[in-house]
Amino acid sequence: MWLAFKDLCLSWLLVGSTTCVSVLILVSLYLLQEYRQIKRTTRIRGPQSPSWLFGFANTVNSAAIITGLYEHWAKEYGPVYKVPHVLGLSRVVLWDPKAISHFFARDTWSYNQTPFNKLAIQTTVGRGVLWADGEDHKMRRKALNPAFTSIAIRSLMPLVHDTAHKAMTAWDGEIESNQGADCAVIDAQQWMNHVSLDSVGIAALSHDFGALHGNNSDVVHVLNAFSSSTNVSYNLVTLAQNFPSILKLPLPRIQFSQKLNLIVGKICQEMVSRTRKEKETGGTEQEDRSCLSSLLEAEESGESEGLTPQKVLDEAKILLLAGFETTAVTMTWAYIELARNPEIQTKLRDECLEFGPTPSYDNFTNKLPYLDAVVNEVLRLHPAAKEIERAAIQEDVIPLSEPMRTATGDFTENVCIPKGTVVVIPLAALNCSVSMWGPDAKTFKPSRWLEEDEGTHGARALQGYRHLMTFGDGARMCLGRLFALTEFKAVLFVLVRNFVFEMADGPGVPIVESLGTVPRPRVVGSAEAGNVPLRVRRYEV
Repeated sequence: MWLAFKDLCLSWLLVGSTTCVSVLILVSLYLLQEYRQIKRTTRIRGPQSPSWLFGFANTVNSAAIITGLYEHWAKEYGPVYKVPHVLGLSRVVLWDPKAISHFFARDTWSYNQTPFNKLAIQTTVGRGVLWADGEDHKMRRKALNPAFTSIAIRSLMPLVHDTAHKAMTAWDGEIESNQGADCAVIDAQQWMNHVSLDSVGIAALSHDFGALHGNNSDVVHVLNAFSSSTNVSYNLVTLAQNFPSILKLPLPRIQFSQKLNLIVGKICQEMVSRTRKEKETGGTEQEDRSCLSSLLEAEESGESEGLTPQKVLDEAKILLLAGFETTAVTMTWAYIELARNPEIQTKLRDECLEFGPTPSYDNFTNKLPYLDAVVNEVLRLHPAAKEIERAAIQEDVIPLSEPMRTATGDFTENVCIPKGTVVVIPLAALNCSVSMWGPDAKTFKPSRWLEEDEGTHGARALQGYRHLMTFGDGARMCLGRLFALTEFKAVLFVLVRNFVFEMADGPGVPIVESLGTVPRPRVVGSAEAGNVPLRVRRYEV
């Protein structure tokens, strides 16, 4: 008995010793790997943190402040630098064109949406193409691509023109209802919401929401409420970026996002069911090139493996919301800039009047140079997305255009970042960078697009649309950019031909951007109703 007990104790000791040795080996290997990674990681420079708790996180939430700081930091610390964030962590900002191209070439593969972004997107619009990464993202883009070709956009031109003329008729009605005056004060933001919703409804879902006719449907109400909602806590957003689970708490803004998801999901489900039924009974138009039609065709044909009915619904939601919000904001900025610059407005009107009443898709692309210049300049100064951030899912070596000095004083031609690093591309700051666009980079100057060098200076090294970062680049480059540009130009063409507009409170009235899903312009201290009050009158020859 004693011998058996002794053997058992010895075996336990041997097993324990083996386990301890194994654990020590594993820990040693882990520490060695971490040490090697630390040695490989480039020690880059950056500004000192003003606060261990928040770093520069709250400053980043203010687009007006951070845009200038990004370029200042690039000059001081080099084209790749770190910015202190929450709880002593840092984010890496890319300013170097070669580094930015490298990043976009690997977006969705080596760089994924951050956990905060994924959960925020899922809460608001579901698991659509914006939420997806890698092969899943590639599959979803492939299913959507046919709806956004130039052929598809050409087929939508009659509907785009129709929406623009509905807006013109509605503005006429506003002036006529203002008895005893030859003008009316309108809220440009509200009207661009209506224009954008009707346009994207037709393009995405083959459905006219009738917002320009005053149809106050559930979707009109909830989208307008969501876009104008500004009750967002800076600190909440900041902390949630490091602790995404905050987005699961029953907070008012989060509950509102969930409500939006449910209501838009219900509306999109009705559209999906209707279109399915029409396809089954042969009731759809043969030339229906809407996004929803393309998705259903891809689902039925099996070309996009894994495209389930739920994924079709998620794509419909994200196309409706993303298309509505971004285009409405950008068009609102166009009327602000033209109202503040009457000589530019007059020059644009002259070109549009001289051309004729109904340009084709190709005319908008090639035959109206000043309209194209105005649109590009609005896109440059007022991108809907101010910056994008991704998390590196593996260690990466980022190449540079020229050698950069590191925190150790050495010079390097590339930057090695570890897995888990959050990388930021400051879209808005790059778009109005003096080093990229010259000394007048902050000025609204459409003529820069008509000059021989396009006034781009260093921006030519950037690969985005017309060297702009507005639509992003790479695998996630804005899918609906052709439709957005065509809609933007068509509406602007019709309204500037028929109306003269000015800021209701004068050209110098201060304008701020609200914190929201997409920052929206808002006039400060206006005596008129609405966020962006414009005084419009009929153009008389």
